[in-house]
Amino acid sequence: MPAEGIKLLKHSDILSFDEIIEVAEFGAKNGINKIRITGGEPLVRKNIVELVRMISKIDEIEEVAMTTNGVYLNEYANDLADAGLKRVNISLDTIDPLKYAKITRGGDINRVFKGIAAAKKAGLEPIKINCVVDNNSQEKDAVDIRAFCKENNLNARFIRKMDLTNGKFWKVEGGEGGDCNICNRLRLTSDGMIKPCLFDDQEYNVRELGVEKAFKMAISLKPKCGTLNHINKFHNIGG
Repeated sequence: MPAEGIKLLKHSDILSFDEIIEVAEFGAKNGINKIRITGGEPLVRKNIVELVRMISKIDEIEEVAMTTNGVYLNEYANDLADAGLKRVNISLDTIDPLKYAKITRGGDINRVFKGIAAAKKAGLEPIKINCVVDNNSQEKDAVDIRAFCKENNLNARFIRKMDLTNGKFWKVEGGEGGDCNICNRLRLTSDGMIKPCLFDDQEYNVRELGVEKAFKMAISLKPKCGTLNHINKFHNIGG
């Protein structure tokens, strides 16, 4: 998130839960069986537990997962599990409290640790820890994260910093992300754009085109490999 902040969307620009479910249901009837709720930070969305419940009730959806910074997970883990959430990825780039506070501009890492414990207790496993690195997983913070994950029975994933406008992205160490050869993912943004690839300018508006047309265009025009994205930032399409 930029230090200077971001331009906020108008409430009317953000998809309602009913609109999200309409897209999810169409996708489910056309081969999608897993949905991940991400962000931004999904746990700041009002009534997020109800959205999880609505998605999990779609017959064809086998798994609902979430990527979160973990700050509010202690408060929500049990309710999310009861609503049908299966597992979580938690973004954590360091286990040093002071460095964490600096990175997050005042965040308390103990809230994340409590969130991890709550997720375990609620059965939201396997828990994956997403750690962003500058170059590789041998950096000090990454080494510390790996040791922390081993000690706490968590799965570590290392994600090298990416650059949308220059097309710099790499395969995720410990995960499948970033591998264009096996990518079958679509991204639905909060303002209704279906993106077939994060590293591509293509996006199809479900409100303007209708869900079916936007969805089918995104699938049929999905690029074989990511290139460049000049129209988005990570804060408005997620990571």
